[in-house]
Amino acid sequence: MSGTSLDGVDVVIAHLDGHGKDLCIKKWFGASYSFPDPLYDGLKRAADQEQISVVELSQLNVRLAHEYAHTIKTTIEAGGMSMEQLDLVGCHGQTIRHIPNQEKIAGKMIHSTFQIGDPATMSQILGVPVIGDFRLADMACGGQGAPLVPYFDYVIFTHDQQTRGCLNIGGVANITVLLPSAEIQDVYGFDTGPGNLLMDSLCRQFFNLPYDEGGRIAQSGTVHEPLLSQCLEDAYFTATPPKTTGREYLTSVFLNEFLHQSSQISLEDLVATATALTAASVWKGYETFIQPRCTLDRLIVSGGGAHNQALMDYLKDYFSLSKTPVVIETTDPYGIDADSKEALCFAVLAHETANGIPTSIPSVTGAHRSAVLGKLCMA
Repeated sequence: MSGTSLDGVDVVIAHLDGHGKDLCIKKWFGASYSFPDPLYDGLKRAADQEQISVVELSQLNVRLAHEYAHTIKTTIEAGGMSMEQLDLVGCHGQTIRHIPNQEKIAGKMIHSTFQIGDPATMSQILGVPVIGDFRLADMACGGQGAPLVPYFDYVIFTHDQQTRGCLNIGGVANITVLLPSAEIQDVYGFDTGPGNLLMDSLCRQFFNLPYDEGGRIAQSGTVHEPLLSQCLEDAYFTATPPKTTGREYLTSVFLNEFLHQSSQISLEDLVATATALTAASVWKGYETFIQPRCTLDRLIVSGGGAHNQALMDYLKDYFSLSKTPVVIETTDPYGIDADSKEALCFAVLAHETANGIPTSIPSVTGAHRSAVLGKLCMA
């Protein structure tokens, strides 16, 4: 898995058995890798710019597949395993464009998504089948192609008595709502808005840091309330789910505004405000679209944002306003490392796809039916 924050590659090696709620993760381990600087620079250009040469994009598609394959081999070796023990790879790829709402192209209304990191190249390098390009099948069924993590949440975190929310804070933040003993058609979820993307971008630009480790920069600043209020007025936050967003929207709408304000607001205050925006948009999504349906007992947080203490504190402050108390915790007490959850999710999705199990959830994505996700590339 490599996400919209472009912070690198997360790899999980897992032994899976069974399907749906009977799925058993017998053992697993993982590792994270930063992108080499030249590859990061190329991916950032591809993700951020409106125009990039077809030649560079074609080359990046294959270059990234080589990087993914290398990280998988490295993780296998570090775990004391051999490649002969590996049966299947699931790879999300790197999102370059996500266009969830239909736009006119060549005379027809179309929505689409584009991930690079060619799975056919990976399968030949690794010598095992690879399943990639998970999102387009859902879009072909009328869905927005995201979020896809709710299937994993449903399988792993559904509880007999508790109403649980699973909040994944990667580059984009998304939430899954699981009622007690929920069936798959009961699952509800959507992208709440920015996750780490704005914070990370500000840290790279102004502090020469990949991210705000532990939230220390945000903790040294003060939230600029007028800027926060202005951002929360954006139409995305009041749009009714199903809804999903991506790097291109968040960069053009929010990051540009933060950069415009950088000469008037201290850099520490900018990072604090970006951090608060992530928490505030999660709360706004909960208050507007979830709390009228149900109240959460627990909010289980994963992704890089789970390590940002300032962000976790902001979340606790906002959710103290809930009608009923909400316990906020990470996935770690459940045996799921917060950093590895998304990579483990795509291992699970690939496992289900290989067995013909649909994993898109129409109540989440807006599709008119569920679909078996991904493209299988044989070695």
